[in-house]
Amino acid sequence: MMGGVGVLLSSWIEGSPSFSAVFFTLAALVFAVYFYEPSWRVRRVPGPLAFPLIGHLPLLAKHGPEVFGVLAERYGPIYRFHMGRQPLVMVASPELCREVGIKKFKSIPNRSMPSPIRCSPIHHKGLFFTRDTRWQTMRNVIISIYQPSHLASLIPAIQPYVERAGRLLRHGEEITFSDLSLKLFSDTIGQVAFGVDFGLTKGKGAEAEESIPDGFIRKHFYATTELKMDLSGSLSMLLGMVAPLMQDPVRQLLLRVPGSADRRMEDTNLALSGLLDGIVAERAALPELERGQKNFLSVLLNARESTEALRNVFTPDYVSALTYEHLLAGAVTMSFTLSSLVYLVAAHPEVEEKLLREIDAFGPKDVVPSAEELHNNFPYLEQVLKETMRFFTVSPLIAREASEDVEIGGYLLPKGTWIWLAPGVLAKDPKQFPDPYVFRPERFDPESEECKQRHPYAFIPFGIGPRACIGQKFSMQQLKLVVVHLYRQYVFRHSPNMEAPLQFQFSIVVNFKHGVKLHVIERNA
Repeated sequence: MMGGVGVLLSSWIEGSPSFSAVFFTLAALVFAVYFYEPSWRVRRVPGPLAFPLIGHLPLLAKHGPEVFGVLAERYGPIYRFHMGRQPLVMVASPELCREVGIKKFKSIPNRSMPSPIRCSPIHHKGLFFTRDTRWQTMRNVIISIYQPSHLASLIPAIQPYVERAGRLLRHGEEITFSDLSLKLFSDTIGQVAFGVDFGLTKGKGAEAEESIPDGFIRKHFYATTELKMDLSGSLSMLLGMVAPLMQDPVRQLLLRVPGSADRRMEDTNLALSGLLDGIVAERAALPELERGQKNFLSVLLNARESTEALRNVFTPDYVSALTYEHLLAGAVTMSFTLSSLVYLVAAHPEVEEKLLREIDAFGPKDVVPSAEELHNNFPYLEQVLKETMRFFTVSPLIAREASEDVEIGGYLLPKGTWIWLAPGVLAKDPKQFPDPYVFRPERFDPESEECKQRHPYAFIPFGIGPRACIGQKFSMQQLKLVVVHLYRQYVFRHSPNMEAPLQFQFSIVVNFKHGVKLHVIERNA
């Protein structure tokens, strides 16, 4: 009987020339629904026509983060940008950023997780991408750690590393300054976060602590810079942007292919995770009094053991991820900012002269400024730092995700919408920053008319609202400490071997494609 049914079905198919057409039509319909359903949900938000599958990724690959400013000029302060299949609702005005980040934070409390991050499990359990009540608990504990008194106590721990890095500079030498600054901040974060000396600024032939394997900084930097947000990422990252359902299965296959980008990333993550887990386990095994109080890991472990609830939140894997996040969020971003500052100051003699006068006026070179003095005695340095972060924004996008239906800028956005803020666009808005492509630190003088008239949320390099970077005061303190020390002894000049203008690569943060190459000039020479 079943055979008869099969024959009848076969004859029906053969006698129906439209069957294949119906099949392919249905397949095309399913394809269209899957790939365009996210876009349909935000179809009323204006934006450019997107390419099938890849969206606007070619524009991002070609123009980098500058494309978001161009689109804001054309479509207004809220528009669609398609990161492959995934539409982003871009917010590019100070008032709308305040609406998303502060006024309606309860409706938009979490960060969306882009495809590159989904490929890198080591990043999942840090404060950046933890969600809801767990994030709230973790944040409250970490904020309690970073009190002003604790930040002030870190200066004696950081200063020896700053001096050690300074001793690597030689008058007349050409250096890739961005490499040196990355090593310096990796060392200082290693001490502040882990209580470990990575030994990266000890110079040639020197050894790091036995617990730090060779190539650690290379693995760390690779794990960060290879998380590409454009068409240059790994195959699984690209699939995550155009066909998310295929990302994990394909990634699992590629992990079995020696030499594949996904295999290299996995090996790097495993190596980093193993190192971090070992440090955490070793520190956790120590009695509380032997852990010390000057590094984040020890303080966090001590806080974790105070209640059963915190032990359930801060499990060993989350402790490892949080500690590593300090290295990710601290070393790479501060290295970029310091290198940008030195590059920009070298090109603006009037800024350098004014900066040197302020630094020299502080006092003898062997006097290390306190936290209070760094905050109060270097107003022009603060202006230079802020202008540097405006001119070269290390995090031009801030990812958010709606946890419920929410209205932003007159558009009703459904639950699950990815709403991304664009501080890089705000930083170049001529309404807020006249002559935005001119490097002028005085625009951040609080007594200037430009500063007084500026919207309070036009400059948000550390984010906005409860999800803002909790380490911003620590970052500013450390950057000031390093700048004061370096410019007491040296100034810098552009190397003819450095490209002009600088070229950048866009991963989860912006970085230099070929580094910042400078000549070192000793001031007393």
